[in-house]
Amino acid sequence: MPVHNSEIAAMFDHVADLLEVQDANPFRVRAYRNAADTIRDQSRSVASMVEEGEDLSELPDIGEDLAGKIGEIVRTGNLPLLDELSEDVPEAIVEATRIPGIGPKRARALFEALDLGSIDDLKTAAKEGRIADIEGFGDKTEAKILEELERGDITERRFRLDIAEDFAEPLVAWIREIDGVDRAEIAGSYRRRKETVGDLDILAAGEDGGAIIDRFTEYDEVEEVVSKGKTRSTVRLRSGLNVDLRVIPEASWGAAMHYFTGSKAHNIEGRRRAQDRDLKLNEYGIFDGEKRVAGASEEEVYDAIGLPLIPPVLRENRGEIKAAEKGNLPDLITRDDLKGDLHSHTDASDGKNTLREMAQAAQDLGYEYLAITDHSRSQTQAGGLSEEDLEAQIDEIAGLNEDFDGFRLLAGCEVDILDDGRLDFPDELLEKLDLVVASVHSKFDLDEDAQTRRIIRAMENPCVHIIGHPTGRQIGQRRAFDVDIERLVDAAKDTGCVLELNANPIRLDLKDVHCRMAAEAGVKIAISTDAHSTGGLGNIRYGVDQARRGWLSAADVVNSRGWSDLSRMLRR
Repeated sequence: MPVHNSEIAAMFDHVADLLEVQDANPFRVRAYRNAADTIRDQSRSVASMVEEGEDLSELPDIGEDLAGKIGEIVRTGNLPLLDELSEDVPEAIVEATRIPGIGPKRARALFEALDLGSIDDLKTAAKEGRIADIEGFGDKTEAKILEELERGDITERRFRLDIAEDFAEPLVAWIREIDGVDRAEIAGSYRRRKETVGDLDILAAGEDGGAIIDRFTEYDEVEEVVSKGKTRSTVRLRSGLNVDLRVIPEASWGAAMHYFTGSKAHNIEGRRRAQDRDLKLNEYGIFDGEKRVAGASEEEVYDAIGLPLIPPVLRENRGEIKAAEKGNLPDLITRDDLKGDLHSHTDASDGKNTLREMAQAAQDLGYEYLAITDHSRSQTQAGGLSEEDLEAQIDEIAGLNEDFDGFRLLAGCEVDILDDGRLDFPDELLEKLDLVVASVHSKFDLDEDAQTRRIIRAMENPCVHIIGHPTGRQIGQRRAFDVDIERLVDAAKDTGCVLELNANPIRLDLKDVHCRMAAEAGVKIAISTDAHSTGGLGNIRYGVDQARRGWLSAADVVNSRGWSDLSRMLRR
């Protein structure tokens, strides 16, 4: 049974979580985190590399010990170390570390002090006022914990888009090879490119639904067949991802794709428009009485209700139907519009590759430029550069640029925004750079006003060009810190500062609705990967998907310009 890169990475991340709760050596914890990142960044299947006899220890941050553990996972699907650690640390403690402000040590202290066994027990303890009595916590922390648990998304089972993709694409490719399947596509929130996916909806066109369903349930990653009929089946994969397959006739393909892509609110508006025309719209087609008048393609469906085809990423009932009606749908940005990436790291800080390797990878992607933005000195755990280190890197980049033809490395820095809004490096140094990305990496617990003022003060510094990952969120791991996005957008407009859409699928920060808010205010966006390796540069496509969901066109995105135009835009 094949093991996906995301599964191996998740095991290593889980090991790191458990070690952290046990207060293990931080270098050991970091080793597993780095290894997980390396595995996620591989464009090839790591399992295939093992089967072909490749030496995984040659990969960044994968030594002989970790290479051996990867081989063990590939051969057995299991990691004994993970089982050993799980016996000592309840999973609920790891889940509790996802509550903002509750790190591994505090989570363990909570569960041991109150003899808790689950997240539900923690919630009950917060409601009963027992947390406030524990030394080091108090009423305020107790209220915050209860607030987070009441939201319900700490343990909600959703898959990040990139992880869902790791399982979805091989599955749909396999379905297309089943005898009798004319075509197959993934619909639902996955097709709308939402940042997380609850389950997968797959449609297959074919005549013999029973035979197709029989074959589908034999997929080697199916752990449980939840339901099985002649035209529909639901299964749960080994990963925990639920998959619905529906077999439909070719004549209903477009109507079914429209219906099962959603969103529900978008579909309701579509049905209303059909009713206004004395038509009925459902997953089988558009009907005039009993006669099907459209439905073989989505273009037919939209045409029948008086609209042009609306891209799936816009189908959220956020004004797209009215815009389509008036001919005002945006000309959405595409990957080909991007000329470069404005946020990346090298092995000078916490990246995995050299300057030259990052430059070559960017050129392989067809870019005209790549900004090197290693961390500043406050990020000691990420190998932040000293002033002297950054000066030396500026000189090294200048030397490398002499070797390039039609490509340029930009000398930059991801400089920390300190808790009072000052920057981690003096202006005299920052003025020597082509680009400055200013980011928050600490003090996430400031109140909304203080956090907002902190970032705005950084924006007001003319050395700053871009605000990196503006809300600090990490999907499924850390909620966005409290910040007034509208005030940030207003400040960006006033100062000419650019807001980043961080394309790393764990961040996708800004959110889609905030991208649209910024663009409507005339604020420019930078779609950047925050890549820590050559493979990480490929995450740009997730940022483009998010930008498209935010109604962005190429004109809204600064790195759709060549360097000469971009350099003029960035002048403060």
